[in-house]
Amino acid sequence: MTRSHFALIVVFVLVGVLLFTVRPVEKAGPSLEVNAAVDPAPRGYVCYRAKAPITIDGKLDDPGWADAPWSEPFRDIEGDRRPEPQFRTRMKMLWDDQALYIAAELEEPHIWGTLKNHDAVIFHDNDFEVFLDPDADGHLYGELELNALNTTWDLLLSKPYKDGGRAVDAWEITGLKTAVHVDGTLNNAQDTDRGWTVEIAWPWKSIKEVATCPVPPRHADQWRINFSRVEWDHEIVGGMYRKVPKRPEHNWVWSPQGVIDMHRPERWGIVQFSTDPPGATAFVPDPGQPARDYLHRVYYAQRDYRKVHGQYARSPAGIGATIGRAERQLSAARLETTRHGYEATVELLKPDGQRERWRINHEALIVKD
Repeated sequence: MTRSHFALIVVFVLVGVLLFTVRPVEKAGPSLEVNAAVDPAPRGYVCYRAKAPITIDGKLDDPGWADAPWSEPFRDIEGDRRPEPQFRTRMKMLWDDQALYIAAELEEPHIWGTLKNHDAVIFHDNDFEVFLDPDADGHLYGELELNALNTTWDLLLSKPYKDGGRAVDAWEITGLKTAVHVDGTLNNAQDTDRGWTVEIAWPWKSIKEVATCPVPPRHADQWRINFSRVEWDHEIVGGMYRKVPKRPEHNWVWSPQGVIDMHRPERWGIVQFSTDPPGATAFVPDPGQPARDYLHRVYYAQRDYRKVHGQYARSPAGIGATIGRAERQLSAARLETTRHGYEATVELLKPDGQRERWRINHEALIVKD
């Protein structure tokens, strides 16, 4: 039995044991229609090894953090179609033999938090969120949310909500360390704050539970990751903060999703690990991105086709107007349907002349053969 097969068995047993604790917690999302225009490239970040231990206290003053570049400022979750966020958010990452380290800086003139119980639905407060899919297959990924009180919610999803996934609350990130530092005063509506910073150590031993790829990663390995900040409009009533009733939250993210839905892993950004000296590695865009983008257009087109016709299209001709034309380096999509689903495949011509076969199924599980 290979290591990958063993890891998959362990994970499926874990999910089976925990299913009785699941709950369908999901932020409202839009319909599944997609535009066949060119998909925006996901953002990328080169993550260097930490030269010295990182102390998780929320202050980000360890010397090692000086070697980690700040990311671009976060943008609205929908990207260019929405205004830029009112307050700046940015993140940085490091890694060593023990963990993946994440730091975030959130500008905020009024820092508040109410939720104090672990595994509460943290995005009902202003929060910071991490989404991690090491295998980049769109299934079996981890999520972590925390508010300014450092209250956390860690959860496991076997697949996205749109494909029938449910949050497994009983899953815990083994060995997780988090800390928050408030630059100002918490829950004091009488003054103006500067912001809050977050520090996270996500141990490899926990990440192994959701990965079949090598963990810890190797030089040049790429994983899918994204970050989100939920920000609620507030008012001050009786000297206390209160969310403005019936007003939706703002969603500010590192790599824009294009829609109001963080649970579309195909739109997450990419972290590329490096053992080079800090600043010496250039980010390399995912060479499989054209295949990923095209197959996901097929996936969304099939979902829309099924809504209208009660079944999936049996050939690309039935959805061709929706998915658009494939990139030059891609073969035409092939579809194989079953009673309950389908699988679509394409071949990607690489720069070296070799071909890769990619496939996606009706639940958006995408893999490279």
